[in-house]
Amino acid sequence: MQVFVTGATGFIGSAIVKELIGAGHQVTGLARSDASAKKLTAVGAQVFRGDIEDLECLRRGAAAADGAIHTAFYHQIGHINLGTRLRVMLGGTPSGIVQRFISAAIGMDRRALETLGHALAGPDRPLVAAFATMAMKPGRLATEDDGYDLKAVGAARGASEDTMRTLASLGIRTSIIRLPPVVHGAGDHAFVPRLIKIARKKRESAYVGDGHNRWPAVHRLDAARLFRLALEKGPAGATYHGVAEEGVPFREIAELIGRRLNVPVVSKSPAEAAKQFSFISPFTPADNPVSSKLTQERLGWLPTQPDLLSDLDQADYFKA
Repeated sequence: MQVFVTGATGFIGSAIVKELIGAGHQVTGLARSDASAKKLTAVGAQVFRGDIEDLECLRRGAAAADGAIHTAFYHQIGHINLGTRLRVMLGGTPSGIVQRFISAAIGMDRRALETLGHALAGPDRPLVAAFATMAMKPGRLATEDDGYDLKAVGAARGASEDTMRTLASLGIRTSIIRLPPVVHGAGDHAFVPRLIKIARKKRESAYVGDGHNRWPAVHRLDAARLFRLALEKGPAGATYHGVAEEGVPFREIAELIGRRLNVPVVSKSPAEAAKQFSFISPFTPADNPVSSKLTQERLGWLPTQPDLLSDLDQADYFKA
């Protein structure tokens, strides 16, 4: 199968590209820069120059493929700057600035999904896209058959699932893959590395309240295999959970970070957490247990990589 991949040189996307090539598929990766193009060429993938904000580019890339995997996200969301420069540019409070970025990101993602889906029109050309388990109802074990919760901390991203369901109703072979807040492995630069950076800077590793809230997790290589299986086998309208561990207590993550950095492990109130964790503070107290039982049954997917705490307890995560 000729597969068009967005986010192809990202943390998860690069693992997906290697997984696909290893399984005999041909891959064309979307690349915004010369550096990204070189990375794709080095692993045996073809290069399609463009970016996620160019819808015509997405349409042409998908139209030439037998299927597509969408892991890219509007890149500006990764460059939130809460300083004076953005206040001057955008106005409003820091939370208002973040909200503007989130709204722009979600809107861009929906347009990208629509473009990819319509370019792949037909029952035999799959579209697989990444979403977030943080959009599920908190405090209860979420299954693949549950919808997203409008009050969840990740509800904005979850709303893009509606676009996929609309495409499925038109006969397009869509698969939703919900990923946990912690996708770990070599090259991780998301939540856990940020927690480590904060703990190193503040000389303490923190959790909120009693720290019993749970974060699901998966190794990126297990996640990559799931994307391939969904591409190959998933029926239209399928939803899967890329979760190897249903919920790791946040306090255990904080304790391991504290031990590795040799700093105190402390509890923070919600008000204190806002200062401690900055713009990721809404996520730190989230209780997000998630099951992948149905995913494993439906696709024959079985996670085999190291669990989060074993993987985290490695020197690479704690290099200054």
